[in-house]
Amino acid sequence: MSSAKGRSHAVLALAILAATLLCVSDAEADPLNRLQNCTLVPTDWADGDSFRVRTEGGDEHTIRLYGVDCIEWHVTDETDARRLREQRRYFGISETGGSPEESIRLAKQYGERAAAAVRDLLGEPFTVFTAYSDARGDGRYKRIYGFVVTVDGRDLSETLVLLGLARAFGVSRETFSGMTRDEYRERLKDFELIAARETAGVWSHTIWKNLPEERRQQREEEREMSFATGTAPFRLGELLDPNLAARDELMRLPGIGEALASRIIEGRPYETLDDLLRVNGIGESKFSKIKIFLTLP
Repeated sequence: MSSAKGRSHAVLALAILAATLLCVSDAEADPLNRLQNCTLVPTDWADGDSFRVRTEGGDEHTIRLYGVDCIEWHVTDETDARRLREQRRYFGISETGGSPEESIRLAKQYGERAAAAVRDLLGEPFTVFTAYSDARGDGRYKRIYGFVVTVDGRDLSETLVLLGLARAFGVSRETFSGMTRDEYRERLKDFELIAARETAGVWSHTIWKNLPEERRQQREEEREMSFATGTAPFRLGELLDPNLAARDELMRLPGIGEALASRIIEGRPYETLDDLLRVNGIGESKFSKIKIFLTLP
């Protein structure tokens, strides 16, 4: 066999192995439970991607949608403010309106519109698919990740993206229809392209010539924050459980940005800390920096 053919076969073998590992990863995910005839519970804190539901049996849960991120409009602390700034940069609206104040006001309006759209879309009984995976969040209530299907059969996350009221971003997993995590993520990205092309929702205010620079600034800020937190902003003796930590908590680890924090959450559960090396983006070097701040009780 020639060396070229040998390399070709080796690459093919690695590709097959990677695909196999991906399928195993999705297959090992906890099975989704189907909760039919759910109703929306009115609250004053709900966002487009996070809201309270009541099951047919009367149980209540706070659902955090898989795969999407709606704009913050309940901004109560610095973490919320940072996220809102990142979202404005993502949509390219940081200079829309001529001032930061106007841009922030506009962004919050679309966060509120997303919440209103969810109220309308979930006005009739709907179905939730969830494995009860802990999404953490506000300490006042426990959130669980889930997919939501409206009475007319539409995936709520997909609908919000197509309306231009959410971005394709965040934690995902294999869907109730058997679509792999990565396929679902790419599908949402495709819908985001459609929404942007149609100038739907917040995309109608995007200043396109500014978009590359705004996203570059965000990436630069994330790199700067990673460098600044090289010693990790934890108190002495403070530890995180990677099976339970919220995304924002994981982002306090040195070198862990939002995307990598989401991948850590997607890889749960971990039986040993070394299992974190399975996560794409965590090599030996990064693992050595974060493991001293982690624990598995």
